[in-house]
Amino acid sequence: MRLNSLSILNYKNISEAELNFSPKINCFIGDNGMGKTNLLDAIYFLSFCKSHSNAVDSQNILHDADFFLLQGQYVLDENMEEIYCGMKRKQKKQFKRNKKEYERLSDHIGLLPLVLVSPDDSVLISEGSEERRKFMDGVISQFDNTYLQNLIQYNNALRQRNALLKSENQVDISLFEIWEDQMALHGSYIYEQRKNFLNEFVPIFQEIYTKISGGHELISLIYQSQHDNHDIKARMSETRERDRILGYSTQGIHKDELEMLLDEYPIKRVGSQGQNKTYLISLKLAQFNFLKREYNFSPLLLLDDIFDKLDSKRVKEIIQLVSSETFGQIFITDTNREHLDKLLLQLGQDATIFTVQNGEISQQ
Repeated sequence: MRLNSLSILNYKNISEAELNFSPKINCFIGDNGMGKTNLLDAIYFLSFCKSHSNAVDSQNILHDADFFLLQGQYVLDENMEEIYCGMKRKQKKQFKRNKKEYERLSDHIGLLPLVLVSPDDSVLISEGSEERRKFMDGVISQFDNTYLQNLIQYNNALRQRNALLKSENQVDISLFEIWEDQMALHGSYIYEQRKNFLNEFVPIFQEIYTKISGGHELISLIYQSQHDNHDIKARMSETRERDRILGYSTQGIHKDELEMLLDEYPIKRVGSQGQNKTYLISLKLAQFNFLKREYNFSPLLLLDDIFDKLDSKRVKEIIQLVSSETFGQIFITDTNREHLDKLLLQLGQDATIFTVQNGEISQQ
C-alpha cells in the first residue's frame, strides 16, 4: 500500500497543498510550529477518520476558514483508491471512498493501516490506564472490525448504565440488568481479543526492544483485567449501590490495565528519557510488524521527530530496522537538515524532501 498524492485545503495551519510522494521515503524539514506534524496528521486523518491531536473535528479547520478538505490517492492491492474528507463549520464531516460516502465511519477503519510514532506517545507511560487501553484498541480495531463494533456497543452500554447511576429518580433494576448484560457480553469478547493480541504482540515487542537497546534490559507488558477469573456480571450487580454513590461504573473492561515494565519495575518510575523513548518506539515498530503480518502488506509509517533524546547507537539500530525490506512507505519529520542528511545516508535510499514553513510546503 502507498499514498501517491495528497490534497489539503484549510487544514490546521495549512491553507493549501498539492503533494506527490515517493513510494519509499518522504521527509519534511522545518522549525517547530511550522506545520510538519499537521501534515502527518492529515495523513492520519484519512486512515482513522479523526485527528491524532484534536478530539473536536472543527478545531482542525484553519482559522477564519469555513471548511477543510483532505483528499488522498492511494494504491491498494494494485488498485487505485480515492479517499476524501470534507467538513464545514457546524456540520458533520463527510467521508468518501471512491466518491461514495460511508454509511458508518467505522466501516473505513482498517482499510488504510497506519502507524504513527510521535512525541505524544509519551502519554502511554506518563498518563493513566485509558491511554494504554486506547493503544490496544487502536491496533486491534485496524484488523478486526468485529472488535471495533463490540467496543462501540460496549461504550454505549457503559454510557447508559452511568446515566442510570446518576439519575435522581428511582430506577427499575431491570434497566440496570439490560445494560449490564450488554457490557458483560461485549466486554467478554473484547477481553479475549486483547489477551490473544498481547500473546502474539509481546514477543515481537521484546525482540525489537532488545535489538535497539543492545539486549541489556528486560521489558514486558502485563495485561490486568477484572474479567480475570471473575463473573463480571455478578460483580456489576454487587457493586451497583456503591457505583450509584460514586456516579460511575467501577467494573468492566473499561478498567483494564496494561502494565509497562522495565526490569520488572514500572517504567514510569525507573525509566530514563532514552529508555522511555526506546520503549515507546519499540512498541510502535512492533505494532507495525504485527499489522504487516495481519494484512500481508506494509502499513504506512509516520515518524514525527523521533530521534531526539536517543544516543547514536540506538538511532543507528532504529535506522537499520526501518531501512529493511520489512518497511514500505515512510514519512519522516525533522527540524535539522544536516541531521536528516546523515540519517538518509545511513538509510542508503533516495528520498523526496519537502520544506515546511508557516504552513507552506514546497518540494526540494
